[in-house]
Amino acid sequence: MVAGTPSGASVTSTPSRRSFSRNGRNEMTPPPSRLRSAGVPARPRARKLGTVRRSQLVTTYGVGAMIAVDNESFIVAGIDSWNIDHAPEIFERRLAKVLRGVTSFRLPPTPDPDRGVDGVRVRRFPEFYSCPQCHVLQPFSVFNCLPGRASCPTCQEDLVPSRFVLACDDGHIEDFPYWKWLHRGSEQARGLCGGTLTLQTEGNTASLRSVVVRCTCGVPDVSMEGAFRVKALRDLGIRCEGRRPWLGGAKPQPCTRHPRAMQRGSSSAWHPVMRSALSIPPWGEGARGLVEREKLIGAPESAIRWHFEKRPGLLKKADTTVEEVIDLAREMNEEPPNSSENGDGRVDPHTLLREEEYESLRRGNPEQHTAEWQPFVCEKPEGDLTPVHAHGLAEIMLAKRLREVRALEGFTRGVAPLESEPEQRLAELQLGRDVSWLPAIEVKGEGVFVRLDEDRLHEWETKPTVIEQVEQMRRNHLALIEERTRPNTPKSSAPRSPVSPRFVLLHTLAHILINEWSLDGGYPASALRERLYASEAMAGILVYTATSDSAGSLGGIVAQGDPERLAATLQSALARAAWCSNDPLCMESGASGADSVNLAACHACVLLPETSCELNNSFLDRALLVGTPSEEVPGYFNRV
Repeated sequence: MVAGTPSGASVTSTPSRRSFSRNGRNEMTPPPSRLRSAGVPARPRARKLGTVRRSQLVTTYGVGAMIAVDNESFIVAGIDSWNIDHAPEIFERRLAKVLRGVTSFRLPPTPDPDRGVDGVRVRRFPEFYSCPQCHVLQPFSVFNCLPGRASCPTCQEDLVPSRFVLACDDGHIEDFPYWKWLHRGSEQARGLCGGTLTLQTEGNTASLRSVVVRCTCGVPDVSMEGAFRVKALRDLGIRCEGRRPWLGGAKPQPCTRHPRAMQRGSSSAWHPVMRSALSIPPWGEGARGLVEREKLIGAPESAIRWHFEKRPGLLKKADTTVEEVIDLAREMNEEPPNSSENGDGRVDPHTLLREEEYESLRRGNPEQHTAEWQPFVCEKPEGDLTPVHAHGLAEIMLAKRLREVRALEGFTRGVAPLESEPEQRLAELQLGRDVSWLPAIEVKGEGVFVRLDEDRLHEWETKPTVIEQVEQMRRNHLALIEERTRPNTPKSSAPRSPVSPRFVLLHTLAHILINEWSLDGGYPASALRERLYASEAMAGILVYTATSDSAGSLGGIVAQGDPERLAATLQSALARAAWCSNDPLCMESGASGADSVNLAACHACVLLPETSCELNNSFLDRALLVGTPSEEVPGYFNRV
């Protein structure tokens, strides 16, 4: 990964050389220092900061995220400053068609001094640093440090980045306004008191009361206690200024959100908004995959024939002919882009993606090509399905080979985004609109698809007591959506709640299966992931490997899809779900979870690592699986 200038906020993206990392990780280099010479413009030079994995630049340290390197702190710059000349392209046509303005995806670039320059850049943030010796608190540029050093020139002590930043739910972020916080009630303009700020930790505790801000102008000392209260900031006239320091040259945006103080390393300082899709036939398979990879969509027939005259081995590998490729290149060029809604205006394109995947998982796809030309292989298990039919399952499909592409669409700060409202407060990844790609990663692995019995499910989900059980969760979610929706948003544009008995049942079932398979399948729970297919026309879940490392090819999950083994697994998982060490508080809870959108669900029973759940551990209730102790609410699996 890379950086901005070593010294300040006025950072621009300039090409610079970077050293090569043999382990495939991205190396961080800050922006170049200026070489002053008479009449000769400064040549950009890079400074190596460290390394991160490619996947982390999408999931953990993506655009707008802060990253600590030794005693310095930086923020990852926008993708319009990345050099992607040699970044591998990821093909997933279905996903690109539903993301506005996106035509392709790229792996985060890795520097190579023999072929290219730096790819990912970062900029210094926060600007304020303090010296642990003399306690001076001021912008980094004022310290006038030596190039490549972050130390106090007076004390020779390493500087410390500001612990606190100010951010709003729309993704804006800035330095904490220490001067305003200390000079409360002062009529002087900011910074014109003539004093110098200092920051010092006093006492033996780590509380905010022990962090004291002072100024040599003589105003009373103020601790940081209360700084995390939104009302306290609002009373002092501190508003969000709409700053986007990850975008070079970005002007402040008008913002009506109330900012909140947060720790620089807090997990709430950056929440990625990811979009993903499975590679399913016919996309990416055989001749279609060849047309995409060789970028022949819309190419003239003569160019295609000339292309394969030079590369006849490609046709053999993909088991196709040049005539078939020509027809597909013309057909794919004429395919209309997916609309953001269907005829009645109620289905978004991401729902259509899930419906296509659901049908492919049900239909199956036997192995016909090598893994390179067939990323999706799905087959029925051998053996009698009677054991699982007794548990209310209608179908099992084994995804022996699958590929998922995950793209970073944007990010938020503050409260984590809900599945139904990410676009309401999505921060941009680039300053202009001329960037038509998104950073992405691909995951290859295996999984098991399970579909519930539609007749039994319909009979259960229409019972009044089941509907009433979920209605409280739905009301809480609607209130949360209303609270987070921008003022004056038309009702037709407001997010909708997906909560229904079917949705909550499938989500909770996926969680207990992942917990059980983490014990029996040889995978840690964090290496497994759920994918829900819940609507009036869908009632299934896919549990699959979720990492791109060696844990994605152990073969243990497909083995769990054997009908007899799955029946035993489900029986054991339901027995665990019937009792929680926090009962009766857990089972009788009227609302639980961070946003009160769970019922009977806690860390002792059904919650999973954040990497495994696509809904941030929301919308869970194990009572829908096994019923309540009073038997007022029947569980779907009560007959087991």
